[in-house]
Amino acid sequence: MSRRRLRPDEKELWQKVTHSTTPLPQALRRAAEPQKPTVRRKAEPEPMDLPKAFGIGSKAERSTTRVTTPSRETPKPVMDTKTYGKMKRGKLVPEARIDLHGMTLDQAHPALTRFILTSYSRGFRLVLVITGKGQQDDPHDPIPRQRGVLKRQVPMWLRMAPLNTAVMDVSEAHLRHGGGGAYYVYLRRTARS
Repeated sequence: MSRRRLRPDEKELWQKVTHSTTPLPQALRRAAEPQKPTVRRKAEPEPMDLPKAFGIGSKAERSTTRVTTPSRETPKPVMDTKTYGKMKRGKLVPEARIDLHGMTLDQAHPALTRFILTSYSRGFRLVLVITGKGQQDDPHDPIPRQRGVLKRQVPMWLRMAPLNTAVMDVSEAHLRHGGGGAYYVYLRRTARS
């Protein structure tokens, strides 16, 4: 970088500028001075002790957190205990029933909705929904297939709108009424009953 010499008119102008200015206070002067950039050297990485980094040779720490599995207990019934006990023992007779055997999901869902809402409007309290257990798994089938789709879907449908407003409780039926292939659906009281 070459420096050129100032011309006489430039020198005169510079003299006027320097005489017309007042110096900054000491504190502001330090802040206004250009700072020299500090050059940081990259630190040489220390050689890694791989066995120590991966915990080789050290004892495994025991976890203090415990994994809990959901209990297999049946959920507490919403309905009164005496009626629930009679229902589970098969002593109560369902007032209506629907058999969903052989239906597809697309056929079964509207049929179930219609049945439950009609039963609710008639004032029924206990109805039986027969889903079937589903086909047995074929051990020689190379493609795993879902069996008992209705058995899994019906309880979910009964807990979703619009049926959840009419349904109080759902439980597996007694052997007398179909066992694992059927559900008791205990309906709420209607406003007029």
